Amino acid sequence: MKKMKKLKLIYNPFSGDKSFKFNLDPVIAIFQNGGYEAHVFRSMEHGDIDRHLREISLDNKSYYDTVVVSGGDGSISIVVNAMMKYGIDAKLGIIPSGTANDFAKFLGIPFAEDKAAEIIVNGVTCVSDLGVVNRINARENTGFDTEESFYFINVCGAGNFTNISQNIDTEFKNTLGMLAYYIKGLEQASGISSIPLKITNSAGVFEEKLYLFIILNSGGTAGFTNLVKDASISDGLLEFIGVKEGQFIEIASLLVNLIKGDYLQDNNILYFKDSYIKIEPNGESINPKLLETDLDGEHGPNLPVEVRNVPKAVKLIVPEDFAERQVFPLS
Repeated sequence: MKKMKKLKLIYNPFSGDKSFKFNLDPVIAIFQNGGYEAHVFRSMEHGDIDRHLREISLDNKSYYDTVVVSGGDGSISIVVNAMMKYGIDAKLGIIPSGTANDFAKFLGIPFAEDKAAEIIVNGVTCVSDLGVVNRINARENTGFDTEESFYFINVCGAGNFTNISQNIDTEFKNTLGMLAYYIKGLEQASGISSIPLKITNSAGVFEEKLYLFIILNSGGTAGFTNLVKDASISDGLLEFIGVKEGQFIEIASLLVNLIKGDYLQDNNILYFKDSYIKIEPNGESINPKLLETDLDGEHGPNLPVEVRNVPKAVKLIVPEDFAERQVFPLS
């Protein structure tokens, strides 16, 4: 009898419409039929996923062949950060079940739990870059350890609207889905203000007033799935998109272009690709809320920060057609 591989399934019972728990048995059956012995961890409170993966790393970092996370972008981020922090060198599989599943959409993973589980069993393993964020002079200003690293697999952002996922009521989000994000965005629109920033990359320095910025590893976020048409998760680069201060009518026109993915030549956009980006406030009396970073829907360190690409940092199980389009498969 062929020895079964070990799989750790982590799921958030509060993600999305909370229905994944009703489909747990069929998913486990797919894993078992595919040669995996599945061990399940149900997340019940903030911080328990990190603690659980730390315990696994202390026992045996290589015990599990695959770690699967069922949830949204935030759940994926928590798992990725713990795997990087504790050196867990396992493949990562995703079953999208959250409200915001931007990274899963980019990968082309089906939202049906059984179909996503079949991809984990039969898909292709590829290497994906990550972004890593470090607070500059953190201990002096906020008490953060300057050695602490915060990883993101999809997006890092700051400014207006970027922290909506952190501030929105869970029940409201789960009931209305992505519509809840847009409603919350409209609530924030009346208080919109720009942030004076100094942005440094490998080519030079930019001084701009921005309403917001996002740094992408994939092709989209916040329901905009086609922000970067040629995005790759394994090219060693991150995409920076900043929305400059401007007239309201200009910004309204820009939003239409963002939806169409046709904005790179817009004068209101600062766009570039790089593997290193430093972002610093460039003025006084800036609203502290606008200096908070959001990493895949989770809290990150406040500005100023340095952001780097970590090449080929995680082994990711993806659909075969995605691997053919995007990256060189490992197996």
